[in-house]
Amino acid sequence: MDGVTLPLTSNETTAAMKPAEGWVLPSAEDGLGAVLEAWQAATIRLEKTHEALRAEVKRLTDELERKNRQLARKDRLADLGRMAAHIAHELRNSLVPVALYVSLLRRHLEHDEQGLEILECIAASHRAAESTVTDLLQFAADREPCREWVAIGAVLTSVVSDLRPQAEAQGVEMIVQSDGEFFVRADREMLRRAVFNLVLNALDAMPQGGRFILRAVKDAEEWRIEAEDEGPGLPEHALQRAFEPFFTTKKGGTGLGLAIVQRIAELHGGEVDVVNRAAGGARFTLSFPHEVADGPTHDGPSPEKRRGAFRDDARAVASREGQ
Repeated sequence: MDGVTLPLTSNETTAAMKPAEGWVLPSAEDGLGAVLEAWQAATIRLEKTHEALRAEVKRLTDELERKNRQLARKDRLADLGRMAAHIAHELRNSLVPVALYVSLLRRHLEHDEQGLEILECIAASHRAAESTVTDLLQFAADREPCREWVAIGAVLTSVVSDLRPQAEAQGVEMIVQSDGEFFVRADREMLRRAVFNLVLNALDAMPQGGRFILRAVKDAEEWRIEAEDEGPGLPEHALQRAFEPFFTTKKGGTGLGLAIVQRIAELHGGEVDVVNRAAGGARFTLSFPHEVADGPTHDGPSPEKRRGAFRDDARAVASREGQ
């Protein structure tokens, strides 16, 4: 029909939109080619910017969630600490007379062998309860660290020396390594308690023997204490919850040992982490900054006295091992 234009079908429309055979993009010298190239470059830049923004938003969201979890955890730990302190004090008050009565009974049953056996079971239960109370009090202790110059190598050697009889009974070889003689500003007793708990945890993981390494390392930014054992390692869920109070995979454990380690690390401005080693076993790492601005500080001895204290600590440890 003359003068009438029929609408194109979808197939005809697609065919009409296709470039003719042999058609090429106009060159950069042409005005249209330059515009298309600029458009393509801008599109690529926008895509990259979008991806970067999306990655940054995800990072910030994850960081916010992590901080919120940490804050919620600190609130729970604060409430738990107050409750634990109250319970621990009440329990200790109740346990004091038990120890006295056990002592009196031992005198009366001096010639009663069966009675003494039963009494020893009671005494063992009393010691276990005392240990739990001590852990509760350590966990709930609300005090700032009293920092002084501490010879870290002497602390590690002292703890290993105290636990060596248990290690030898289990067939565990204990090795202490250190990046030379160096001093750190820390609360000596708190630090010793944290190391003691790490070593005990490693011994519990190796009842059939193995090799344990306790290492002190320092670099320009921080100093670390690393504890490596050859036990079975930790399952994935335990890795995530290892430092939660009252969480334990041990039969009869209180679940407070590693929680105390984490609390001591945080009081010093540091942190603690655990990973499974590729060769088997687990590695616990205490990391501390060289300088901690928060909390009270106490002037330590002069460098000369520090070196003398280190030698005295080393001699004392050697003397205990020789006894």
